[in-house]
Amino acid sequence: MTNPHPAPSSRPAAAGPPTKHQLALMIWLAVFPTLTLLNLALGDWLGTLTPVARTFVLATIAVPIVIYGLMPQLHRLRRRLLTRVASR
Repeated sequence: MTNPHPAPSSRPAAAGPPTKHQLALMIWLAVFPTLTLLNLALGDWLGTLTPVARTFVLATIAVPIVIYGLMPQLHRLRRRLLTRVASR
């Protein structure tokens, strides 16, 4: 027979996937600074391009930085924060 009241685990429950609002905030936190830094670093060169070409260059550089560099770190930070709050 299984115990209907299992012993509490020493590890807090794993954080589930982010809500839409959490994900929106995480994306904003990754995209805004990335685009700002790219505009500051490449502004003179980007200014000579048409708006469509400028957007293409920024997106081509920013998307991999955000997806492969920043979002995994933000997911880890979120998980750490939620685990810390749950363990209190």
